[in-house]
Amino acid sequence: MTINFDIIIRDGVIVDGTGNPWFKADVGIRDGKIIAVGKLKSCSADEVIYAGELIVCPGFIDVHSHSDFTLLVNPKAESKIRQGVTTEVIGNCGFSAAPITSEHARNWVSKRLSRYGLKPTWSTFSEYLEALDKVGLSINVASLVGHSTIRMCVMDFEAREPSRDELSEMKSLVAEAMEAGAFGMSTGLVYPPGRYAKTNEIIELCKVVAKYGGVYASHIRGERETIVEAVLEAIRIGEESGVSVQISHHPAKIGGWGKSRETLKLIDEARSRGVDVTCDLHPYIAGSTGLSSILPPWAQEGGPRKIMERIK
Repeated sequence: MTINFDIIIRDGVIVDGTGNPWFKADVGIRDGKIIAVGKLKSCSADEVIYAGELIVCPGFIDVHSHSDFTLLVNPKAESKIRQGVTTEVIGNCGFSAAPITSEHARNWVSKRLSRYGLKPTWSTFSEYLEALDKVGLSINVASLVGHSTIRMCVMDFEAREPSRDELSEMKSLVAEAMEAGAFGMSTGLVYPPGRYAKTNEIIELCKVVAKYGGVYASHIRGERETIVEAVLEAIRIGEESGVSVQISHHPAKIGGWGKSRETLKLIDEARSRGVDVTCDLHPYIAGSTGLSSILPPWAQEGGPRKIMERIK
């Protein structure tokens, strides 16, 4: 039977992402969807693309991205598309572009946008997602709400535990973000103000995320000498809140080399008792972060303005 497609990709080396070995086949596309994969020599199409034995595969998902602002500058996202990335997860390491419902949070976002000549046109998480839609993105985006951003909205960069009312306000902001379309919440527990949060604070916020079926992605509290303790904390958060846990960029850094066998065993043991915890990694042993992260916690209290005052 002859089938007409909009597009046929012929003679591709198919890597379908299921874990199967590659195989040679054609791909038939109609109305923007893959309809058939196989030998389609008898089929016709409005457009035929000869793969020339190049690999044909699903778009890659970049699970750890910080494109929250740059997508507004370059919605074509060419640096990702040219590497085969068609979906990316933003809002990682505790920082997201929204909500910015306080002066402190708005100033933090405004400063980062100013380098591109832009100003925030949103306050809520929903409004930020609408801003992304308006620029016409070339890729799919899944956004996390950042715990540090939430904390900034309520407590600025204060190094203390939240009051009952402050915790309630943070929970409401997380719930609003989840209802607006956030896929979950992230933390950056080596960066202020997230590093000032105790474990119980994060558990309470993750209970809200869990109600919406969201995920908890964490730049854990230590990736060097304290990596084991940090992984145990992430597992505890998942166990006590019921949220799915994703440990971000897990390779141990200098000071923690050799401890991955222990941390991976902890993850396996947690999974065996029903905790939904996984990890992702980058294929190199170096790290990359902001220069201010080398400062001790007391020097970072109060945020960038206070840091500069102390340096002077």
